[in-house]
Formats: sequence, C-alpha cells, structure tokens
Amino acid sequence: MESSGASSFLRNRKLESLLNAGSIETFGVSSKASAKEEVGYRPRTDGYVDDDGWLSELISWIRIAMCFLSMMVTTFVWALIMVVLIPWPYERTRQGNIYGHVTGRLLMWILGNPIEFEGLEYADEKAIYICNHASPIDIFLIMWLTPTGTIGIAKKEIIWYPLFGQLYVLANHLRIDRSNPTAAIESMKEAAHAVVKNNLSLIIFPEGTRSKNGRLLPFKKGFVHLALQARRSIVPIVLTGTHLAWRKGGLHVRPAPLTVKFLPPIKTDEWTADHIDEYVEMVHDMYAKHLPGSQRPRASNTVARNNSVS
Repeated sequence: MESSGASSFLRNRKLESLLNAGSIETFGVSSKASAKEEVGYRPRTDGYVDDDGWLSELISWIRIAMCFLSMMVTTFVWALIMVVLIPWPYERTRQGNIYGHVTGRLLMWILGNPIEFEGLEYADEKAIYICNHASPIDIFLIMWLTPTGTIGIAKKEIIWYPLFGQLYVLANHLRIDRSNPTAAIESMKEAAHAVVKNNLSLIIFPEGTRSKNGRLLPFKKGFVHLALQARRSIVPIVLTGTHLAWRKGGLHVRPAPLTVKFLPPIKTDEWTADHIDEYVEMVHDMYAKHLPGSQRPRASNTVARNNSVS
C-alpha cells in the first residue's frame, strides 16, 4: 500500500467517511449553536484525557500501527478473493461482510477496550441498521457486528482509498454524491432497490458525520426514507464510550470501556411519508434515552431540532 494511504489512515480522515451518508435533508440546527456545542467541549467526568504519560502514548501508537498493518493484510487478502468472485455479486457481498467480521474483531482485539454487549439477539435481523457515530472505533464495531448480507452507503470518493475503496465497491456497497442532491436522492432509491431485490440489510449513520464530543447530533432523514422504500424494520445500535477511547482527529487510543447495545427492531409497516419528521424525532429521542448524560444532545440542540420540524 502506498505511503500516502498510510498517512491518511493514521490521520483518521479516510475510514471516518464510511457510511456517513444519511440524506441530503437535515434539520435546521443553528450553525452558531452547533459550533459552540461542538468545539472544545469535554465532559468533566471524562477520565481519559489527553495528558497521559509517555508510556501510554507509546502503547497507543503501537496499537494504532498494529491496527493499520493488520488491516492492510486482511484488505489485500480479501481484495484478491473479490477479484476471483467478480462473476458472483452476492458472494462478493457475503465475502465483504466476512472481511468486516474478521477485520473488525481483530482491530478491536488489538485496541483491547473492554466491551459490554446488549441485545445481540437483534443483530441478525433483515433491517435498516442505524448507529450513532463519534469515533473511528465505531467503524470497526459495525464491520464486526452487522450480519452477513449487509451493505452500506459511503461518499463517492471512497473509491480512491487504496485497496479499501476498491474492496468496498467490489462488495457491492453503494456510493453517494453528497454535493449533488438529485444524484444523492437517486442513490438512496438505488440502495432501497438493492436491499429489496437481493434481500439484504443496510447500515447507515443517521447523523451523517461524526460527533466531536460524543454528544448525539440531529438525525438526517435518509434512514427513514430507506426504511419506507425497502419496507424494512429499523434496528438502532447505540454505542457509548467510543469517543473517549479514540477521539475524532486524535491519534491516541485509551482503555475506556465501551457498550454496544442493539435495541429491538422498530416496525415500519404502517409508516407513511406524511410523518417522516415525526419518525426521525421519535428515533432520535429513543437514542437520547439510551445514552448516558454526557452523550445526550444538549438542550439547545434539542430546541433547534424541535423548532425545525413542521
């Protein structure tokens, strides 16, 4: 793999985009309010701060280097497998998921964070899986835990990520042009069609980006549109602690405990397009209920979100 790809990975600028495509429509949150809440905020109860000693820093760099090297190896191996399987599209999707299971679990083992799981009985549903997003670790966890037969949506530029981008495309995951609303909407329709036609699940980050401080951001509407078009239930995955283990924009991993909670499927059989804003708000409130206080949306975020819903 080229050195440029390696340095980009270590800056956490590339994999963070995986599945960060919700919908072009967003709630009208004040940009000033969002900036004030996001920049520099850190909970007082956070014991995993950036003033760790040199030994902790060294161990962190070793873990990150091991993650990078391990991912290079598994990605290269599965890229070769994908090339052989070009005539068999579904098998490529299946192998892409197996790659994710192996790689995600390996990377989490290397990082060494204690993880508590809840609701794993809901992890095998044919559904639209959604997940809050505050850390690169979230990517590793969903790669590991989403079921075989799951596709994702990422920004179109992922194709240029050495090996990983090509593997992503070969596994039949979908890309979206977020700069072009018309094309993005068509991509969402294509995703729903692929889910129905091939009896697949789909994973998406409804916030559309990573939270800088772990607090839940407003949800975009894309996951509801997908659920309506594909007639799939929605399975929320609630992650806690990942923002303390590996912060956005940082290169220091810490032994913060993590929790992965699968909530019961939300049935969408009787949902209609007339109430999309209400469904988005309902699911967002459900997330807030299951997150610790330090990760719940701040009051100004909630007010802005509620005021924007017609």
